[in-house]
Amino acid sequence: MATSRSSPFLDPEVIKYMEDFNQLVMKEALQGGTDRKAKVIDFHIPQELEKIMKLDIGSEPETTDKMLEHCKRIIKYSVKTGHPHFYNQLYSGLEPYSLTGTWLTDALNTNIHTYEVAPVFVLIEKYLMEKMSSKIGFPDGEGIFCPGGSFSNLMAVHLARFRKCGPEIANTGLWGMPKMRLYQSDEAHYSLKKAGLFLGIGMDNVIPIATDDKGRVKADALDAQIQKDKAAGYIPLIYMATSGSTVLGCFDDLNAVADVCSKHKVWMHTDAAWGGGVLLSDKYKHLMSGVDRGDSVAWNLHKMANVPVQASAFVVKETGLLQKGNGLNAEYLFQPDKPYDTSYDIGDRSVQCGRRADAVKVWMQWKALGDSGMGERVERAYENADYFTRRLRESEGFRLVLSEFQCTNICFWYIPPCLRGKEETPEWWAKVGKVAPLIKAKMMKEGTMMIGYQPLTPKKFVNFFRIIIHNPLCDFSDMDLTVSEIKRLGDALTAEDF
Repeated sequence: MATSRSSPFLDPEVIKYMEDFNQLVMKEALQGGTDRKAKVIDFHIPQELEKIMKLDIGSEPETTDKMLEHCKRIIKYSVKTGHPHFYNQLYSGLEPYSLTGTWLTDALNTNIHTYEVAPVFVLIEKYLMEKMSSKIGFPDGEGIFCPGGSFSNLMAVHLARFRKCGPEIANTGLWGMPKMRLYQSDEAHYSLKKAGLFLGIGMDNVIPIATDDKGRVKADALDAQIQKDKAAGYIPLIYMATSGSTVLGCFDDLNAVADVCSKHKVWMHTDAAWGGGVLLSDKYKHLMSGVDRGDSVAWNLHKMANVPVQASAFVVKETGLLQKGNGLNAEYLFQPDKPYDTSYDIGDRSVQCGRRADAVKVWMQWKALGDSGMGERVERAYENADYFTRRLRESEGFRLVLSEFQCTNICFWYIPPCLRGKEETPEWWAKVGKVAPLIKAKMMKEGTMMIGYQPLTPKKFVNFFRIIIHNPLCDFSDMDLTVSEIKRLGDALTAEDF
């Protein structure tokens, strides 16, 4: 290891280590991690993995050879989320241009709070926010990248409260104010409850609104609940619409929601963390018709757009509101007498001080693929999802949770032969609810693929599979293999397993 004051990157030993590391990552993480013939995961329980990984840190430094061995183990025992058969989460796939964007920002190691320390990165984020605002339909919109969609949703509540209650709430707080109410569908993400918890509004004041049989909010139920709360003296603050729900992939009717929000002067925020990708496709953007009538949008490009985690944009219709709601003008950062237009010092628009330049990897990928390439990715995912749904309909033992799906989450039960042809009593359904966990455990042990599962309590659904299809490497053959793999593992289940 280098011990002199010269740059470590001039040290021949470090240079060789970096070169060997790059080759290792290319071969094992990138090429190996996207190879259909390779495992998605080499799974071990935590107690076993702790021993394998040799996590203890000693008092003496380790050699570069030892450090490479650690890197090899990290890659070997990590989940390969770029693998075509990783269907477990709303993120998957690997894209070379956005990956190089991540490497660039880490190599340059700066903070995107002021133009003086991140001139290129600030300009990239500013441009991307303008482009994304245009896609949404906010002609004068602005935004920032946040550390996750949950944070973006929290920001929406924060700004809604600031605009509703006025600047004085920043100084006096909630003391003596009427209670506020936050609204979301019963299919929406739990992050709105987190916002209620963090912002002092309270989780009891986050009100779930009933959805229809396809998982879309009932706008008339929202209207009725807001009227009821107003009569009781509450302040209706925000409705968080859902565009691509986490489980069922449902899209609220945003025009119907906008009508209700406009009527009651309620902030309309669209959580499009998952489904926002449809705005990239001329074929599917109609699913978010009406989003332009809202006040803000959360859009995670590390999901349907396949940018590396994380790339979470928060876009607001009203220019200047981010600065008004968050700005504190810290003197050591945001001096007014700099030799450039200080409106480019964007850090004060965020609750954070330190912030990664996540926009760079998004810009790199979008620049490389263009609008057409980004849209084609989305449309290919829908084609694969439609094909997979058809295969489930024609294959014995599969039962769809919904009659049709709006996104590329496909939810279904598999009924193994030992449970078929029996009366569908609550006891029978309880056994069906054990099928997905049993099959997934076998998948992970063999390392063949990963598919998520969950119950859905509001709909009284027992555990079912939720497959997320949007890896750009996937094709119809992967869909066929997935059906076959579930059948293979499911058909091996016997009555004794339940």
